[in-house]
Amino acid sequence: MENFTFYNPVKIIFGKGEIPGVAAQIPETSHVMVLYGGGSIKKNGIHAQVKDALKNHKVTEFGGIEANPKYETLMKAVELVKEKDVDFLLAVGGGSVIDGTKFVAAAALYEGEDPWYMLSKGEKVKAALPVGVVLTLQATGSEINAGAVINRESTKEKLPFGHPRLFPRFSVLDPEVVYSLPERQVRNGIVDAFVHVMEQYLTYPVNAEVQDRWSEGLLNALVETGPKVLSNQKNYDNAANLMWEATMALNGLVASGVPEDWSTHMIGHELTALHGIDHAETLAIVLPGVMQEMRHEKSEKILQYAARVWGRCCDDNEDMAINDAIEKTETFFKKMGMKTRLSDHNIGMDTIKEIVSRLSLRPGFDALGERESVSPERVRKILESRI
Repeated sequence: MENFTFYNPVKIIFGKGEIPGVAAQIPETSHVMVLYGGGSIKKNGIHAQVKDALKNHKVTEFGGIEANPKYETLMKAVELVKEKDVDFLLAVGGGSVIDGTKFVAAAALYEGEDPWYMLSKGEKVKAALPVGVVLTLQATGSEINAGAVINRESTKEKLPFGHPRLFPRFSVLDPEVVYSLPERQVRNGIVDAFVHVMEQYLTYPVNAEVQDRWSEGLLNALVETGPKVLSNQKNYDNAANLMWEATMALNGLVASGVPEDWSTHMIGHELTALHGIDHAETLAIVLPGVMQEMRHEKSEKILQYAARVWGRCCDDNEDMAINDAIEKTETFFKKMGMKTRLSDHNIGMDTIKEIVSRLSLRPGFDALGERESVSPERVRKILESRI
């Protein structure tokens, strides 16, 4: 197990009926900006709960943050923050709204040439407004970590950034919000959480038994809970388990002391940037291809995964066990209602060539994976295998 430091300051407030308590988490003297997405929170009652909770606070609202938050939209929020002298941001939404709010928090206090440089050039986040969260969609784990991913429409880029200053001060998690979610968002959340764990787990052994068993437990839980929630979204116990599984999948502790991959995410981001495909759908397409292309480098962990998650004994034929693990992974994604092939989205060689070219030219993206061995050429093979 590798040396590591673990730090996570987020206060989690979990359970039904907890949303009205959000006011107690924000100083009464704060001018709060409530940020949200397409307006579903006004239909399911969450907006009314938040508005009532903040009735004694000064509040400004900003809606319209996209499912893949756009830099162009977020910069409008930044302008409003400065104009209204906002000093606290409350994200009411899923991962995209939370990610977007983190960007606004950093961009509002950014003093350089262009806040996008925090993503494209890796400029350090030197200051950020405080952020709170009311989670409305279990998926990304953004409610408990300090990272974010933002799109820039003008350049067709989707890039990550993060800094400890971007940890939310608190996150309110009420599982009952799952009741009113569209099925598409629920299945996306299940797959997103599953692949988050895989990116931190499916690398190579470092004698980290606790992290391995925790990852395997989360994967098994998602395999069991996912279908239950899709069949009945209004079962509180299942909704609560799914929400907590998604939060734990990317809270930082799973990755402590172990190598991480993230090549599936980096490749998937390109598909979203170029074609607007849902983030989780890109992961369902790419991960089986990564497993296939990297089957030899990852063989020990794939075999462990086959045995501990899918119950596949691998003593007889390791190649067959690896094939079975890849097949079962893709089958699970399909069971969740995901399309797992590029051709399902009418994507072919032209897009593959463009992605390979983009990654080749972008510093730090030409050597992905836990061993930095996923070259643009291997990305090409991965994507070609997914047509």
